[in-house]
Amino acid sequence: MSIVDLAATSLRELNAALHALPPDTNDTQWTVRNPRGQHAIAVGIDAPIAVEIDGHVGYYCAGMNQQASVRINGNAGVGLAENMMSGEVRVTGDASQAAGATAHGGTLVIGGNASARCGISLKGADIIVQGNVGHMSAFMAQAGNLVVLGDAGEALGDSIYEAHLYVRGKVASLGADCIEKEMTDAHKAELAALLAKAGVNANGKGSLDPGDFRRYGSARQLYHFKIDNVSAY
Repeated sequence: MSIVDLAATSLRELNAALHALPPDTNDTQWTVRNPRGQHAIAVGIDAPIAVEIDGHVGYYCAGMNQQASVRINGNAGVGLAENMMSGEVRVTGDASQAAGATAHGGTLVIGGNASARCGISLKGADIIVQGNVGHMSAFMAQAGNLVVLGDAGEALGDSIYEAHLYVRGKVASLGADCIEKEMTDAHKAELAALLAKAGVNANGKGSLDPGDFRRYGSARQLYHFKIDNVSAY
């Protein structure tokens, strides 16, 4: 196990060491201490390793992640797991704005609440939030899944494309072209798998029931050109 104390080692040195790891590295377990809210911790990793960060982190932690499993024992600032391609990122506390923005793949699990624009321009990742999400979450989300165990703020799914949204609590309002959709057995199975992936088992004793969630998605009106509306373009 490699232990890096950011009170003694620079952030640049940490990220350089993580970037230098070969694909077949045996140095797969990393612990980062005293992050002290610094920005861009563990960004750009492209190796099958596990990184545990003990404390709060600033902006863009685990951004552009590929293959790695990153766990943050604390809260995270803006842009957590931004543009993630694969792997897994978990934060035990809350996440600020734009968590999982533009993420193409992988899994982001937020143990607390997420602020505004969670999953903005989502492109294929799975985001599971165990608390609430703020306004404009899943704005222009193109693909992937956003699961919210709590409530969602205003304008959920504004200008959404084909991402799937599952919310267990209340939704303050839906954004443009976002509507509630039927929760079919296939969607319940998809949601159960997502909850299991996040460590929240579905349909087990004392666990969540996918039937308690509502599904939201695109009405498919906004992104289709209509000649009758040509003057509006």
